[in-house]
Amino acid sequence: MSFEGFTEEELEKMPDRIAAAFTDKKILITGGTGFMGKVLVEKILRKCPDVGEIILLVRTKKGKNPKQRLEEIFSGPLFEQVRNLRGGLDPLLAKVSIVAGDCMEKKLAMSDEDQQRVIDEVHYIIHAAATIRFDEELKKAVILNVRGVREILALAKQCKKLQIFVHISTAYCHLHEKLLEEKAYPPPADPHQIIEAIEWMDDETIATLTPRLLHNFPNSYAFTKALGEALVVETIQDGSVPAAVLRPSIVIPIWQEPIPGWTDNINGPTGLLIGAGKGVIRTMYCKSNSYADFLPVDVFINGIMIGIWHYVMIGDKEKNIVNFTSSAEVKVTWNEMIEAGREIITNRVPLNGVAWYPGGSMKHSRLQHNICAFFFHWVPAVIVDTLLFCLGYKPVLWRVHQRISKGFEVFEYYTNNQWDFKSDIAQTERRKLNPRERRDYKVDSVGLDITKYFEDCIRAARIYILKEYDDTLPAARRHMTVMWWVDVIVQFLFWGMILYWISGWFGFNSQVATSPEELPSVLAA
Repeated sequence: MSFEGFTEEELEKMPDRIAAAFTDKKILITGGTGFMGKVLVEKILRKCPDVGEIILLVRTKKGKNPKQRLEEIFSGPLFEQVRNLRGGLDPLLAKVSIVAGDCMEKKLAMSDEDQQRVIDEVHYIIHAAATIRFDEELKKAVILNVRGVREILALAKQCKKLQIFVHISTAYCHLHEKLLEEKAYPPPADPHQIIEAIEWMDDETIATLTPRLLHNFPNSYAFTKALGEALVVETIQDGSVPAAVLRPSIVIPIWQEPIPGWTDNINGPTGLLIGAGKGVIRTMYCKSNSYADFLPVDVFINGIMIGIWHYVMIGDKEKNIVNFTSSAEVKVTWNEMIEAGREIITNRVPLNGVAWYPGGSMKHSRLQHNICAFFFHWVPAVIVDTLLFCLGYKPVLWRVHQRISKGFEVFEYYTNNQWDFKSDIAQTERRKLNPRERRDYKVDSVGLDITKYFEDCIRAARIYILKEYDDTLPAARRHMTVMWWVDVIVQFLFWGMILYWISGWFGFNSQVATSPEELPSVLAA
């Protein structure tokens, strides 16, 4: 196999300067157990065997201590390739250590011993911890996305060997800018004052003030990410921390490696495709010809590693606010995405137990959407849940549509607005890569097949999210065929009833319109 005309042997002789930038380096990662963090840790372990150490800031969650959580993650399918490459689980665990802590707490809830270890040893800090729930209540969002940034920066300022602090922001935190440039923007409020106010105000007061604080921001996520970014910009400007801000767009499942289509959540387009594929989502209020900016998570992880190399090894410290976006090269409209997903799910990779044959459409009118939502979402939910209740089962569909409706409140803002992004710095950085690095740390769109990518996403969602394995595909195809006939029959009956009603209505009016002398006989009839 060749790449850009080079053989495998020729490529392997070329230097991997990205991996070299991680040799003997100790890296502190927050958010390492999240979606993006897992892919980052896996990539470093797989491509940088000589990395000094990865230190993960991990908290106890759902009764599992940090060590249990890490072993569970490393035993999962995402790490299968690197486990095989390194000879099992133990070699991976030997490269990774845990610091018990929590970005929701003051001083990150770290012990004095662990803090001192980080201060004395860490070379890179990658801060990826954040709440990504758009509807998060404001207090929690501020504490994690703003105060958490302040706390990790306070630790970074003390680090004796720190070469770079990487803050993961978002390309969608300055929504008043229709063209987002690679520069700092004024925050929507003073982040220090917001932290102070949130800490002393009670929950009821915060809830009352939230609409006023958010002002033109559609949700707490965009508001708090803008504030958190501003704190990092402060340290860049005063020179207290060697820092960089990376702004990815909408991060979506893996494109290429290690598992095409893999994700561990149903956020973004994955949830949309699953909901539509199950026949539950049948209408959306959306400008179907507009597009969002999507970025596969493995592409962004490659971008983080390239950015660190460029900052630390090349020494270009001026380009420290970087947009990682894709729409300059690839634009996929909402309609194209939904149509591709529908074709894949109905013809190639059906989901198990679909509630109805996938259908519906995007509506440009909110009124039309609301009417369709009433008839195609809420009415079926009442009917199905009533039947489930009568049969002794727990009603579920009404609750599902409540969650979908709440999600649409956020979704509609982004699908009915359009933003563009400059990404000159990332474009410049990737032109400095040699062929081996371009292959191993892919950040361009060459070779992208949108339809295949969506199919990989749906296949991976079936297995890793829905736990619907390939041996269930034949039954899913049979069920999909049955639901197609049910859909056809119901539509035939529905339109038949409409035509019958219309013909009866016109027949009645034609009788009423008869001449006066015929009226007695019509009434008698």
